[in-house]
Amino acid sequence: MLLTARRTASALGRAPSALPRSTLLRPVTYFSAGAKDAAAASSPSPSAPKSGKPPPIQLPSANRLSARPFQDLNDLPVTFADISRAQVAIRGGVTRTSCEKSEFLSDIVGANVYLKPEFRQFTGSFKERGARNALLSLLREGGPEFVSNGGGAIAASAGNHALALAYHGRQLGVPVTVVMPTVAPLAKVDKCRRFGARIIIEGAHIGEAKEYAETLVASEGLSYINGYDDPPIVAGAGTIGIEIVEDVPDVDAVVVPVGGAGLIAGISCAIKTLKPECQVYGVEPERAASYIEALAVGEPVFTHMEATLADGLAVPSVGPHAFEVARHYVDETVTCSEKEIALAVLRLIENEKVVVEGGGAAGLAALLPKGNLDRGSLKGKNVVVPLCGGNIDTTTLGRVLDRGLAADDRLCRFVATVSDRPGGIARLTDLLHQHGASIKDVMHERAWLHSSVDQVQVKVVVELQGKDHAERVKNALVAAEYPLLWNLDLDEAKDLPCIAG
Repeated sequence: MLLTARRTASALGRAPSALPRSTLLRPVTYFSAGAKDAAAASSPSPSAPKSGKPPPIQLPSANRLSARPFQDLNDLPVTFADISRAQVAIRGGVTRTSCEKSEFLSDIVGANVYLKPEFRQFTGSFKERGARNALLSLLREGGPEFVSNGGGAIAASAGNHALALAYHGRQLGVPVTVVMPTVAPLAKVDKCRRFGARIIIEGAHIGEAKEYAETLVASEGLSYINGYDDPPIVAGAGTIGIEIVEDVPDVDAVVVPVGGAGLIAGISCAIKTLKPECQVYGVEPERAASYIEALAVGEPVFTHMEATLADGLAVPSVGPHAFEVARHYVDETVTCSEKEIALAVLRLIENEKVVVEGGGAAGLAALLPKGNLDRGSLKGKNVVVPLCGGNIDTTTLGRVLDRGLAADDRLCRFVATVSDRPGGIARLTDLLHQHGASIKDVMHERAWLHSSVDQVQVKVVVELQGKDHAERVKNALVAAEYPLLWNLDLDEAKDLPCIAG
């Protein structure tokens, strides 16, 4: 399945030719906060004589996807001025990560790939930037007596936002309450407690946890901090964009994972302000494409979610503030498959020796061969990929790696029918040995093979060296006349014809 913002536009009945790229984002004149009216007054009218300065470039009147009018950029929920203030505010309180070029991934992708390792933040994700900025905003707005008057922050989260808020709440002396659903990983619950946060386990999922948290806002006078939509959160995430331009001044494209859209809203605002010609791409899991759905409708809508390896990006509805900012700046959003996510995690571990969660690797997933951003326009370009989180459970990591190996044809499974007499399985394993296949798992079944009582189905998982090696092993099995189902789901294994002799 291929979902892109451009194809969504076509699905809405708009011809691609009527929606040129140039009508969505053009270089614009950006004003500092408070200078808008003065600049407008000094700008020449269309009929005024030329003064030597080019007139300000106007934004187009409507978004090509949602047909909603563009706003003045200074009227958006988050502006570049907000991001600049956030950068100053959080400096020294979060890790300033550097963009590092990956020679291995550059060779695989065919572009100059720079990785920004946000997983190196103390709590393991970029969420620290927004959390610290939001808490500092509460302290500024509440004044010196904010905490002593019973003020505090509350959020509903099962993951990275909870960790970031708990940690920086302790650093800044702000009481933090986190409502976590019953499905929250115990390791993250324990970490939040160690950071001094008040933990409340409530609700079967994050939606119910949020509903309960909102009741405490009213009853206890706490301030709710949305992990992907509050303007200070978006502004904090946008500081990543400033650092990208500082580290890679000639950046051509930035590829950002999309969940609730707060990260891409902040980064795209910063990038397009400092370097308007740079392309900003969003990447969502196929099973959780809520931002693309929002673009199609023109506003955030509830989107059906399916289980995904990029669980941190599985947000049913993007934030309204984040969406409003992102739709003005993001050039295109594509999806990535579960197979591509698993392969991206594997490539990062093997080539970069770093562990990144599925959502954090989504940007790279779309750039890998056969991904939706594996396109000629990016070949040879300078592409920055934020690796936005590294909090993945060890059990989940094992499953992701197995799926990545399977996607890379280095882990294959097949079903063959062999003789149930002594030596039947031995002949099969000897053939695999001759062709360098290492058996990881083997199981044989007698009860579900009805064609012959002296035959048995053998389900085998083998470790191989890649696609070419897998093809050689498969051909050897076929040449030996083994009835074969190769690399199919085991549920698809049905009765196979008996082999002779």
